[in-house]
This record gives sequence, structure tokens and C-alpha cells, in this order.
Amino acid sequence: MTAVLPPCTASEGSALPSAGRPPLYTPEQKKRRDESRWTLVQGVLAPLQFLVFLVSLGLVLRYLATGEGLQWASASVVLKTLILYLIMVTGCIWEKVVFGVYLFAPAFYWEDVFSMLVLALHTAYLAAALNDLLAPGQLMTLALAAYAAYVINAGQFIWKLRAARLQAQAEAEAAPAAASRGVA
Repeated sequence: MTAVLPPCTASEGSALPSAGRPPLYTPEQKKRRDESRWTLVQGVLAPLQFLVFLVSLGLVLRYLATGEGLQWASASVVLKTLILYLIMVTGCIWEKVVFGVYLFAPAFYWEDVFSMLVLALHTAYLAAALNDLLAPGQLMTLALAAYAAYVINAGQFIWKLRAARLQAQAEAEAAPAAASRGVA
């Protein structure tokens, strides 16, 4: 059976560009990334979301362990979800500016796919909470599932950030060698 590959193949997701592996960003994309105000917005929202996640995780675990603090735990999950929505919208704008598409740019295909799961789980929490579909303990368990998916997705993006830094480092190291050979 032949596998159908998305626009971004596994080799494109590797940390360093090498033979047969395109870089994470073309020079034009890197320029747009560096000049975009949305890069700064993402750089501010991502750590903010992580901080809210950590506080919320503590509140959710406290509720599950002691049965106390349901309102605080619930409110923190709602806040985390709203920040997730904000970072997703601004991330789509960033992706459009840098890559020309709102979602599923080849360089971030798998991160965007997994982001859909993260969004679905967080949205399921909101739907269940607003419609009284689950008991409080079940809601908090759903929140933990959403948070587990978020941690995996955040790891994907951190890996891409590392890949971009390694790409920039490799390009900086290659530039003097290319210049000394007369290659532009």
C-alpha cells in the first residue's frame, strides 16, 4: 500500500537542512517572518499561554486530588482556552504573512494538524461545561486530555523554533565559506 504524504514530508520536519531536505524557511519567508509584527505577537502569547497552562494545571490537579477549588480550576481552563483561540487566530495570520496560507503551510503542516486536535479538545471542554454534559471530575479529566495534547503540540513548535535557529546558525557558518569561494 502506498502512503499518501501531506505537503510536508517527514524529511521537511527535520532539525537541520541537508541534502534533499529543504530549509524550514526560504530567504523570502525568513525576511517576512523577521519583519512581521505577528512574530512578536506569537513570541509574547506563547509564553503567556504556557504560564496560564501551568497555573491551570495546578488548579485542575488540586481539584482532582482534593475536590476543592472547582470554580478556580474551571475558570482557569476557560482562560487557557481563550488564550489558545487568540494564539491560534494570530498564528494563522502569521502563517499567512510568512507562507501565504492561513493553515497547513508545508513547513508547519503536522504542527497545524495536531493544533486541530488541541482546539477540538479545548472546545469540547467548553461545550461540555456550558451545557452541563459532564460531571466536574469528568470535565477536569477532559481538561487534562486537552492539556496533554497542548504539551505535545507546544513541543512540536519548540522543535521547529530550534530547527529555525539551527538553520540560521548553519547559514551564518556557511556564508563566510561561500564568500571565500566567490559564491553568492
